[in-house]
Amino acid sequence: MNTLPYADQKIGQKEMVFIVANVVIGVGILTFPRTLAAKTGSIDGWISILISGLVASVIGWLLGKLASRFPANSFFEYASLIVSRPVAQVITFLVGIYFLLFVSFEARALGNIAKQYLFTTTPVEVITLAFLLIVQYAVAGTRIALLRLNMLFFPIVLLISAVVQLYSIQMLELDNVRPLFTTGLGALLQGSKEVNLSFSGYEVVLFYTLLMTRAEDAPKAVVKGLLIPIFLYLTIYIFVIGVFSAEVVKNLTYPTIELAKEVEVPGGFIERVESLFFTIWIMTIFNSCTVFFDLAIFNLGSIFPNVRKFTWLLIISPLVYMISLWPQNLVQFFSLGDQLVYFGIFITYLVPILLLLIAKWRGVRGDE
Repeated sequence: MNTLPYADQKIGQKEMVFIVANVVIGVGILTFPRTLAAKTGSIDGWISILISGLVASVIGWLLGKLASRFPANSFFEYASLIVSRPVAQVITFLVGIYFLLFVSFEARALGNIAKQYLFTTTPVEVITLAFLLIVQYAVAGTRIALLRLNMLFFPIVLLISAVVQLYSIQMLELDNVRPLFTTGLGALLQGSKEVNLSFSGYEVVLFYTLLMTRAEDAPKAVVKGLLIPIFLYLTIYIFVIGVFSAEVVKNLTYPTIELAKEVEVPGGFIERVESLFFTIWIMTIFNSCTVFFDLAIFNLGSIFPNVRKFTWLLIISPLVYMISLWPQNLVQFFSLGDQLVYFGIFITYLVPILLLLIAKWRGVRGDE
């Protein structure tokens, strides 16, 4: 009797591609057109997206090379082999804190946006708590089932995003995208820095390569996974600017949502496209939060292996909720996001690249 292809506890390259793409597309997709338009002041922001995407692809490939060098080891285990156990404990603990903060940020983002557009009379504290309880329930299950949810949800996310953009074509105004190539290099680089938050998440390859059937495919999977959000961000930015103009987009808190609200499907088959857009966006945030929550527990559990997963859930969940309520307004919320980006660049990008260089210099490899 043949076994089912998904009966094992492994994932393939295709699943890793979907996981990377799904976790990258999160909160940033709603806000990046505003920050990018503010820095570049024109349609030229698409160049900043390409620059940021290229940098992310190079870093992602390097992270994949590091993880594939130790196919049978967790992040904590191969960090201990490369540097030392005490240093690896500090790095892994900081990585766990980073993912914990990211869950808090995304949960609060969902609370803010759901209150503004969906539940106007419901306190943001209640919305955030309800969402975190669902995330907590999902994370309590198996890791492999959590990852395969990405394969279930992601095609739906792409389909609804394509529908929004397809029916936005009729609203495009060429005057809003002209003139081209008027932005200086400095402004383009500033714009690419602003897009960094929108490309956060591909560092998951450092931790889930352990589950791949062919670990050597990890670098290619990261790059392929990043190509999807790069293309999606490019098209969304072009459509948002083409419909509203750069001057208007600068003053819209969530330009992508406003674009979805403008869309009208002929025949009245769907009266409120933004409702569908909200649905798929919440699915994306749910996937991102569950993965980041799982990684927070995975890394902290690596340092303290005697603590059970359910115990970690009970410890971390109140912390995530309290941190999510710390920002008192949108200014503090976006400031938290910026600080999170800088922390992430250091602990999940620069430190692993340094580990890769040390591993190559010392000739350290893991067991097959």
